Amino acid sequence: MTFRRPLLALLLACAGPVFAAPAPEDAAIPIWPHGAPGSERHAGEAERLEDGAYVHNVHNPSLTVFRADAKHANGAAIIVIPGGGHRMLVFQNEGVVPAKALNRFGVTTFVLKYRLAREPGSTYTIEGDAAADARRAVRWVRAHAADYGVDPHRIGIMGFSAGGELVSLVTDNLAPATPAAADAIDRESARPDFQVLIYPGPLGIPGKAVASAPPAFIAAGSIDPCCATPALALYDQLRKAGVSAELHMFADTDHGFNLAMHSERLSIQHWPDRLDDWLNDEGWLIPRR
Repeated sequence: MTFRRPLLALLLACAGPVFAAPAPEDAAIPIWPHGAPGSERHAGEAERLEDGAYVHNVHNPSLTVFRADAKHANGAAIIVIPGGGHRMLVFQNEGVVPAKALNRFGVTTFVLKYRLAREPGSTYTIEGDAAADARRAVRWVRAHAADYGVDPHRIGIMGFSAGGELVSLVTDNLAPATPAAADAIDRESARPDFQVLIYPGPLGIPGKAVASAPPAFIAAGSIDPCCATPALALYDQLRKAGVSAELHMFADTDHGFNLAMHSERLSIQHWPDRLDDWLNDEGWLIPRR
């Protein structure tokens, strides 16, 4: 059975848990046990948390796990990738909050901290290092699916803004050639089973391998100067390639609406319910028999 309650009522009733502080750092699981390739000279450097919500200085990419309640967990998993312009991670409003909302749909979630290519002084790249972290996250969740009661064939990836760019780079574009697998995790597939892009930025769009892209849910604001056009362009490209895709463009809505933190519009309050509808319609929330 799937739980389908309007998000506004859900947030009002569960404001405490939904807006809880991020999990302590010891709950963040490194996805590269021996350090991310190319981050060696930053080994041991600590992350920096700004205003309890924004993460900087990521050199040891990790996943923070938010398990769905066992009473209604359905085996689906989503890796949530926060935005932040590749200068920081909007870890609270585009990571923790959506992760906990997805838990209420029975989805176990994993919030990714990835390397930041546009942070001052960074030597990382978006297409290389940050996208590699996203691919590794998919592999890591698939390799550990049994540990979290997750179906390895129902793993999605969901990104906000800059995180949406990483989703498109991973799902709608060809993966770069890689050397031989360094460990068992590297031998897993990095292709997610479905993709969710929320006001995605322009990198990776148009995609260069959309014919093999997984089904997509896309949402953006109609007056978003940066990200309305990429959302429309990707949807049209997927549609023409015969890939199942759903698009929601919200009237009079700008960038960064996350889970309705800054909007009183009913359509924005309830947009995650449209995602729940899509996940149900596509069968991602239904355990396989």
